[in-house]
Order: sequence, then C-alpha cells, then structure tokens
Amino acid sequence: MGALVVYVHLVRSGPSLELWHTTELTEEFTVERADEVRTFEDYRRLEAKLFAEMNQEIYARTQTGPGFELARYSAGSAVDLRGRNPDWNQSFELTAKTPVGGVLLLHGMSDSPYSFRALGKALNQRNYWVIGLRLPGHGTIPSGLKTVSWEDMALAVRLHMEDLASKVGRSSIHIMGYSTGAPLALNYALDALDGAAAPAPGSLVLLSPAIAITPAAVLAKWKTRLAVLPGLEKLAWTQILPEFDPYKYNSFTSNAGVQVHRITRDVAARIESLAESGPIENFPPTLVFLSAIDATVSTDAVVDNLLEHLAPDRHELVLFDINRNNVKSSILISDPGPLTARMLSSEALPFQFTLIANSSAETNTVVSQRKLPLSSELTTQPLNLAWPRGVISLSHVALPIPSSDPLYGQRQYSADNVLNLGQLDIQGERGLLKFPASWLLRLRYNPFYDFLENRVIEWMDEGTKGIPK
Repeated sequence: MGALVVYVHLVRSGPSLELWHTTELTEEFTVERADEVRTFEDYRRLEAKLFAEMNQEIYARTQTGPGFELARYSAGSAVDLRGRNPDWNQSFELTAKTPVGGVLLLHGMSDSPYSFRALGKALNQRNYWVIGLRLPGHGTIPSGLKTVSWEDMALAVRLHMEDLASKVGRSSIHIMGYSTGAPLALNYALDALDGAAAPAPGSLVLLSPAIAITPAAVLAKWKTRLAVLPGLEKLAWTQILPEFDPYKYNSFTSNAGVQVHRITRDVAARIESLAESGPIENFPPTLVFLSAIDATVSTDAVVDNLLEHLAPDRHELVLFDINRNNVKSSILISDPGPLTARMLSSEALPFQFTLIANSSAETNTVVSQRKLPLSSELTTQPLNLAWPRGVISLSHVALPIPSSDPLYGQRQYSADNVLNLGQLDIQGERGLLKFPASWLLRLRYNPFYDFLENRVIEWMDEGTKGIPK
C-alpha cells in the first residue's frame, strides 16, 4: 500500500496535462458510427469534421509566437504541418487507372499514415490502388487514444477492405500492417478464413509486428480504471511529454497499451486454436520484416505465435540482425538479438528465412543469407549495403522509413522539411532535456530500406497476375 501511495505521488507531481491531453474530440469514427460510414469517401468526410473540430478546440486555444516554434499544436509553428498536401496525418488514397491490385496500409499505435508515405508511393508507381488508413484515435491529439478500442480500428479495416474491392474489381488486395497495424491485418485475415469477412486478402506484409508485447503494457489496465478518480487523471497516461513530432504522439495513454494487449492476445488465441489440428492451411501468404532488437514488441512471438503455426506455403521472415562489427559489438550487452542464432540453428523452419547481417565481423557491409522452407541450406548474396557509421541496430520505429525521409531520415534535407528528427546531434549535461535522453538514441530510419521496398514489391508482384513489366 505504501508503494502505491508513493507511486501516485510521483505521478501527480510529474508533467502537467495540456489541452491535447484532456480534450475529447467527438467526430472520431467508432463502431457506433458504422451506419453512417460505408466507404473511404464517407470516412474522409467524417475525418474532415474531426480535423475541423481539432482546429477549433486545440489550435485556436493554444499560444503562438516565440517560444512555441517546436509546439505541434501552436498555429504557425515549425511543426504545424496542417497546410501540407497531402496532410499525412489524415487517410490518403493513391488511385490507379488500371489497378493490378489494391493495398491497405495500417500504421502503428500512436503513429499516423505518414509512416507508410514512401512505401505507399512506391506501390502506387507499380499500379497498385493504395489506401493509407488513419486509424481511429490517431493523427489528431494524444487524448484520442484514451477511449479508442481495437474494435473501432478493426471495423475501420473491414470497411476499407470492402471499399477497395469495389475499386479494384477481382484483383488481389494486400494488407500491410506496421506494429499494431499487424495484428489488425491478422485479425481481418482470420475473419476472412472463417468466412466472416470479404474479400480475403491476397497476402499480408507485416513490419515490426505486435504479435505479443512487453509486460509493461499488460499492467496498464488498472491505471486506466483508477484514472477516473478525481486527482488521478494522470494515471491515464504511461508517458507525458511535449508534443513536437508532427506525425506521432510523444505522450502515450494507458488505454493504448490495454488495446494492444487485447488484440494481440485475441489474435494469438485464435491462431493457436486453429493450429490444434495441424499447420494452418489456406492462410494468406505472409511476409514479415523484423529487427532482431525491438524494445516494444516480442521478437520471438513472431515465430512462436504466428509463423510456426502456418503450413509451409509462401511465408517468409526477413530479420535485420544487429551490427556485429567487432568494434561496435564490444560495447553491447551479452547475446543481443538471440532470435538470430535461433533461426540460423533451426534446421526445418516451415517458412523461408532471410537474414540481413554483416558479411564478417571486420566490416560494416551486409549480405543476405537465406534458407528455404524445411531446408537447412544457407545461401548468401551480397547486397551492396552497409551499416552507417555509429548505427548498432535497427529499431521498432525504423523499418518503414527510408534514410532520405525529410523528417526522420539520416541527415538534413532542404527541399521538403523544416525539422529533422532522425539525427538530432545534441550534447551537453544530463537533465536539461524535456524528454528522456534515450529518445535521441533510437534509430528512426532504415538504412536498408531499399532492400525492404524491393522485397515488398517483388512479394506482391509474385502474387498478382497481369503486372506490366
């Protein structure tokens, strides 16, 4: 009891809640609005009302001027990007005159459609009709995640799959899910397998998938319940930080952790139940990209809770190893990235395994090492890629972002950006920053993005007929 009192005191004495933490927007999509939203166009009309409400309730009431240059909700600040076209906080659609297929893009929790900006454009150039869905609760203010449920997000996925089918005809529709978008994609695929949803996805592409999460998210449920008590409002938050990222919330709600836990637990249980009678047949071909090091999700769960349960039918895990250059690895904890050793030593995996790893311990260059399903033979292919100086691993947030990204990329680009969050070179005494210093350490772009993009395109092309070469 004493420990609880101390914890509550620490929470109450922490950072203050701002307008974007306490305001509840009313024009968000939920399961209760299913009757009024049937198509992407309906969703966008409701989204327009939502963003107009945000402008009135948040931007119009937030201070401006000197001292607010890096305040997301201060009108005219360097990170007020509402005037951009497209607005990457909102759902986007990239049409095709003669679509070879459709792709639904599902971002992660606290994220926005911006994370799929590059991949969406690349697929559209291949004649895919692309919808980047802004999931309910996202792209606006952090308080949107206080009440959102995974059922709200799952229904939005189903509506947009049905709408895409009407636009691409009989062509395959693929779902690409990043982080929490991955279990949403899996949930839909399982519904389709049960006959409870249509169309069935042509394939799944999962990036940094949340198949199981770290224990901290599981403990958030009791905080959400206590947060309704007067004076304990901050318990609704696991993290309260200044909002300076224009496309991702820095603050995070307890409810968001609860919803991720709920959907990952539900999806894992359904997969396990189906696998009781043997490997799951007729599951959509599934391509997974994963960093061997991920502080947000369980890497082993991708194998244990998903890929090992699927029949060996065009499924693949692409694993980005850590940088095992001797100079870099000497400063790391023991046995970083244990999934790498596990996959290399496994002799009969029911899926294809591809490892992106150092060509040797004396160099930063990387190669592709590949094992076919049910095979122990490892083939190596050079990639003409290398770890950038100072980079020791990828991260959960890095996979879909190219190094050339104007916001999260490797260096400053003048044409399209006002701020670069990919490489903030800040040094000084500790205790000066308003956010944890570890925030600066996390890699926000993928130095091997070109490999990822090419593999995604090859993957979808393999399962789609009639693609112009």
